[in-house]
Amino acid sequence: MTVEIRRITQVSDALEEAFARLMPQLSPRLGAPSREVLRRVAGSETGALLAAVAGERIVGVLMLAWYDAPSGRKAWIEDVVVDAAARGRGIGEALVREALALARREGVARVMLTSNATRRAAHRLYERMGFVRYETDCFRLDL
Repeated sequence: MTVEIRRITQVSDALEEAFARLMPQLSPRLGAPSREVLRRVAGSETGALLAAVAGERIVGVLMLAWYDAPSGRKAWIEDVVVDAAARGRGIGEALVREALALARREGVARVMLTSNATRRAAHRLYERMGFVRYETDCFRLDL
């Protein structure tokens, strides 16, 4: 399977279909984002929506968001998901590699991500790519 990593800047029916299919694979409680949410994400000046495309089918997505802080420019990788039917073919790694290359071009000094504790294959991938487990307390407040 030949896969191309593309930065998505425009919303299409294919993108909407992909998110409807992929988000529940990331978490069963997640539904598809609205077209308006996808427009905001795809058009972000401080982020990049990446898609892994095989033929004309989107088989994986990743969001990279960066921000400036007094301690330097940082980035987060969010919502990484590869279609269950396409896993084990290096697609997740290709998405993360492209995200890291883009982060470097944007002057990012540190890239962070979180991963569900049950996603062992994802953890192995991130560790193989040089990410290290960051010993800290993570707090969350849903608004």
